[in-house]
Amino acid sequence: MPGNRTTRSCATAAVLALCAALSGCSGSGDSGGGGKAVLRYTWWGNPDRAARTEEAVALFEKQHPGIDVQTSFAGYDAYKQKLATQAAGGDAPDVMQLDYRMIDQYASGGVLLDLAKQRSALSTADIDAGLLATGVVDGKQYAVPQARGTETIVYDAKQWKATGVELPREGWTWSDWADTMRALAKKSGKPGGTDPGWSEDAFEVWLRGQGKNLYTKDQQLGFDADDLTKWWTFTDKLRREGAVSPAEQTTQLDSTVENTPLGRGGKAISDNNWDAPSSGFLALVPSGVTLAPMPSGEDGTPGQYFKPSMFMGIADNSGYPKQAAQFIDFMLNDADAAKILGATRGIPVNESIREAITPELKDFDKTVADFQASLDGDLNAPPKAPPSGDNALQTTFQRDYDQVSYERMSPREAAENFITEAKAELRS
Repeated sequence: MPGNRTTRSCATAAVLALCAALSGCSGSGDSGGGGKAVLRYTWWGNPDRAARTEEAVALFEKQHPGIDVQTSFAGYDAYKQKLATQAAGGDAPDVMQLDYRMIDQYASGGVLLDLAKQRSALSTADIDAGLLATGVVDGKQYAVPQARGTETIVYDAKQWKATGVELPREGWTWSDWADTMRALAKKSGKPGGTDPGWSEDAFEVWLRGQGKNLYTKDQQLGFDADDLTKWWTFTDKLRREGAVSPAEQTTQLDSTVENTPLGRGGKAISDNNWDAPSSGFLALVPSGVTLAPMPSGEDGTPGQYFKPSMFMGIADNSGYPKQAAQFIDFMLNDADAAKILGATRGIPVNESIREAITPELKDFDKTVADFQASLDGDLNAPPKAPPSGDNALQTTFQRDYDQVSYERMSPREAAENFITEAKAELRS
C-alpha cells in the first residue's frame, strides 16, 4: 500500500479521490526555492494510480534533492482538454503523460522535445523495439512508452456466474460475444454489457479482426463507410434488443469507470475497457471483477494488441530538459519505482523490470499481469501512433454514434457523416 506523503497536498487516497472528482489536484505548493529545479508533471488516472504516483515521486525527490516535482492529475477527458489548452498557450508541463492518440499532434505541433537530445539521461535499452517505435514521429523519438496495456472484457464474475451463462473463453468471436450478451440480459434482466458502438477503441479491435486497420501506413483512413455501417448496425441491433446498455447510459460514458453501466451500481454485468484502469472497478463492484480477452474476428483473427498504455514526453520549451529526462528514466527504469507503481499504468515496458516485479505482484496487479501473460505470443504488433486528427475524431465518433443510439440517424447515415468529417480532418 502506498504510504502517506505529509509534505504534499495529495497526501492520502481519500484526498486524491476528492481531487479526482474535482478533475485535478496539484502537488507540492513549494515554488522550488533554494536553487531547486522545479518540474511540473501531469497525468490522468484514478485515485489508486495517483496515490502510487505520489509515492514514487517522493522517492525520486529523495534520491534527487535538487529537483522538486509538482504534480497534478485528472480524469482522462478533463486532462486531455486541459493539456490541449496548456499546449496551445505555450505552457505545456515539463513532463506530461501522453495517450497514443496525442503523440503525432503534439510532436508535429512543436510541443514535444526530441528525446535524442537527452539520450545520456534517459535509457531506452530495455524497452521492446516495437513498443518504442510507437513513440516515433518522422524518425524522431518524441515520447517513450511507460507501460503496456490491452483491451479487455471486464465483468462482475459473481453476477455472471449467477446467470448460469457460460463464462468468456479464449478465442471467442464477436458473434459469440453478442449471443452471450443476449443470454446474460435474458437471465439477469439487465444489459449484458456496455454498448461498444460508442468506443473507437472497441471498433479498432473489431476492425483488426476483419484484417483492416484504423489507419493506413500513410496515415489515411484504413476503413470505409461500409465497414463502419456494419459495426454500428451490429451494436445498434444489440442495443435495441436490450442486450447492451441503452442510449441514456451510453451517452454518460466519459472514459472513467465510475460512469460505465457496470460501475454505476451494476447496471450492466460487463464492460469493455483497458486492463490496468479496470482496477477502478474494485471500489465500485463489491464482489470484484475478472478480465477476459476481447472477441476475435469470425475466422479467429485477433484484433486485440498490446498498446503502450501511456507515454511520457518532455515539453520542448522546458527549462529543465535534463532533469525531466532523469525523472522519466526513473519512472521507467528504477526497480523501486516499479514496485511502487505496480500495474497501475499497465505492465512495465522495461523488460528486465517486468521480469523482476511480475512474481511480486499482488491483488489486481497480479490479475493484470496474468491476463497479459495469457495473451503473449497471440497478438499482432501494435500499429504506429495515429495521425494528429484522430484525437478530434474520437469525439466525432462518439457524437455520431449518439445519433444512432437516440435513433436520430441510421447507422449508414452516421457512418457516412463520420467518414466525410474524418477525411476533412485528416486533410487539415
